Amino acid sequence: MISDLADWTPREAPRHAPMEGRFVRLVPLDAAAHGDALFGITENDPQRFRYLFEPPPADRQALQPWLDLAQASTDPLWFTVIDQTSGRVVGRQSFMRIDKVHGVIEIGSILWSSLMARSPASTEALFLFAKHAFDDLGYRRFEWKCNNLNEPSKQAALRYGFSFEGVFRQHMVVKGQNRDTAWYAMTDRDWPLIRSAFEAWLDPANFDLQGQQRERLGEIRAALAGAVS
Repeated sequence: MISDLADWTPREAPRHAPMEGRFVRLVPLDAAAHGDALFGITENDPQRFRYLFEPPPADRQALQPWLDLAQASTDPLWFTVIDQTSGRVVGRQSFMRIDKVHGVIEIGSILWSSLMARSPASTEALFLFAKHAFDDLGYRRFEWKCNNLNEPSKQAALRYGFSFEGVFRQHMVVKGQNRDTAWYAMTDRDWPLIRSAFEAWLDPANFDLQGQQRERLGEIRAALAGAVS
């Protein structure tokens, strides 16, 4: 953590460049290269749009305007998630609400397909974003926000090590409905412990021959916290 901020300077924007992990690779969203595969995700999993800002596209053509906007956007800054083993497109995510002046950044508008559900891929996709924000760019705060009705998202935030900070009531109108927004964040003070837990959980030694985890991420984080307390 940077405790003395007298010499604080604005941070750089996140780099729109590939990030390599063991399970996934994050690459800048390319409308032409990734469009068909991203539509395949929406076509097969429309319920995953329930809490997103946009509805699932009716067909491939209907997705194209969104793809063109996403590719050109710098905030949100979009990445496609690619499975390292199969090479398949399995999701999308973005850096958003990028505040370079104060060193605050958010991961948002996540669409992780069922292929990523309950797998190391989603954990690593989140970790790669957090690592870039804290370690490469020196941001002070990394945020996760979701509809307060979205219980799986809220549980995921806690599992990853974000701290719950409250609910912004009547925060937005989304798809003609009220959205109360649950806010979560981790800071550069929290990050060393959280990073160590991610690294230990993602280590090949934490998975058996069937690919099942030996220890849960939260258990590892709690053990590390106890060791330093």
